[in-house]
Amino acid sequence: MAELRLGPLLRYADGSYATVWVEASRPCTAEVRGADGARGTTRTFQIAGHHYALVPVTGLTPGATTAYEVFLDGLRVWPLPDTPFPPSVIRTPAEGDTVRLAFGSCRWAAPPAGEKDPVGPDALDTLAARIAADPAGERPDVLVLLGDQVYADETSKATRRWLAARRDLSEPPGDEVADYEEYTRLYYESWLDPEVRWLLSTVPSCMIFDDHDVIDDWNTSAAWLADMRATPWWRERLLSGLMSYWVHQHLGNLAPHELAADPLYAAVRETPDGTDLLRSFACEADTEPSSVRWSYRRDFGRVRLLMVDTRAARVLDEGARSMLDPGEARWLREQALDARGSYDHLLIGTSLPWLLPHLVHDAEAWNAALCRGDRGERWARFGENLRRRADLEHWAAFPASFDALAALIAEAGSGAQAPATVCVLSGDVHHAYVAEPAWPAGEGPDARVFQLTCSPVHNAIHLAIRLGFRFGWSGVARVLGRRFAGHGGCPEPSVDWRRTGGPWFGNQLMTLTLRGRSARLRLEQAREARGGGARLRTVVESELAP
Repeated sequence: MAELRLGPLLRYADGSYATVWVEASRPCTAEVRGADGARGTTRTFQIAGHHYALVPVTGLTPGATTAYEVFLDGLRVWPLPDTPFPPSVIRTPAEGDTVRLAFGSCRWAAPPAGEKDPVGPDALDTLAARIAADPAGERPDVLVLLGDQVYADETSKATRRWLAARRDLSEPPGDEVADYEEYTRLYYESWLDPEVRWLLSTVPSCMIFDDHDVIDDWNTSAAWLADMRATPWWRERLLSGLMSYWVHQHLGNLAPHELAADPLYAAVRETPDGTDLLRSFACEADTEPSSVRWSYRRDFGRVRLLMVDTRAARVLDEGARSMLDPGEARWLREQALDARGSYDHLLIGTSLPWLLPHLVHDAEAWNAALCRGDRGERWARFGENLRRRADLEHWAAFPASFDALAALIAEAGSGAQAPATVCVLSGDVHHAYVAEPAWPAGEGPDARVFQLTCSPVHNAIHLAIRLGFRFGWSGVARVLGRRFAGHGGCPEPSVDWRRTGGPWFGNQLMTLTLRGRSARLRLEQAREARGGGARLRTVVESELAP
């Protein structure tokens, strides 16, 4: 008898179509049955002894909310018996609907029930509890998770115990994950959390990886990558990370026509065991990153979301460093400029912030100049060491890419068909803030442009982060930053910017509410509640576009 091991996760939902992701305990037929007669059925596929299905659900009514159940070989496995949560539902938007998009990044797995949480309440747990308490109330139409869905290099006590029972942790990579099976442990730990499991079953989600999904500062530089490839454990770690990401996150990001055109997805479903096929795909992605596109586009009515891969798509050669390889940069430009006038809001999801505190930006641009060799070999060695120690690998560390994104935003946001807003959604830096860029006179867009950064969903916010980023936004820090830039011979950035909100520190989520050409932002933090439990408290709410 097949059992439900993980899921369901409601992923794509639009019009009359949705996809629901599940993992089963054995090969079987997975089926989703909606209360309104909507249905979807598919066979599981096998990867490394695990059995998965992405169930396509058709016959949904646009603009309606439909409760659903999951069956494996005809036996109902969801909802779980005696569940305290309301029925999971699929809501498909109708044309002209308001779009509510909640986003954040960096979610370290919550501890087991009964254990003290060392990093405070989980914002996703708290969001789930609020929705479950009032199922008819406001909820996000989509949850955008901007990276670090799992931490391959920072495992919990429970996972370290599990790893120790499996292998000798005195051998590299120690208490970090080593292979595909160990990655599945991370997803179980994160997604079997009862509140999060129910939340992901009833709110559609879009995901993209960041560094900790593989390893801290993944693809920082060519020298970093060469050092990692020289270790005996790196190749298996990377291949397993890409394979598990493809299964657990990437497939659900894709629209129906993209799934139908995906040769790997078709081949994996047609073979009794797709492990070797997926491993070969991951090997090619490692040796030739431009062979794979992890970025994708989602349209929610007149809201366009472009989720951009800023990790695997990098060009690391010091003489031609770029955040995006040429094909990826071309894709981003095409998607941003496609059918201009058909969207009122352009959202660019990039795990790494485009606009940082000025001191951090200038330090990263200076470091990039040192590593290029602009100040000589000795400074280049110093720069590489500093880059790794201080995590200097955001957009500012790729100056040409920073300027190219600024130019693309200006072009997409200009003219008679300009959207009302262009928002860059980011995480990574374990705090939240709002920044607004300004272009030289006559070069700026007509749209309002914002950098919206929100992190973490559930992780530590160390004192050094609080102090460093508060100082980084100060006037003194800006002067200091220009001194760094001057030493590196770095030109002024193509845009200037100012912080208009934050910094805010805590486990938190931002929500964009987009209605017509208006946009409203809300930041909420998970706080301990009197008498136990936690709640989301609104820290700020503001109009981005009236």
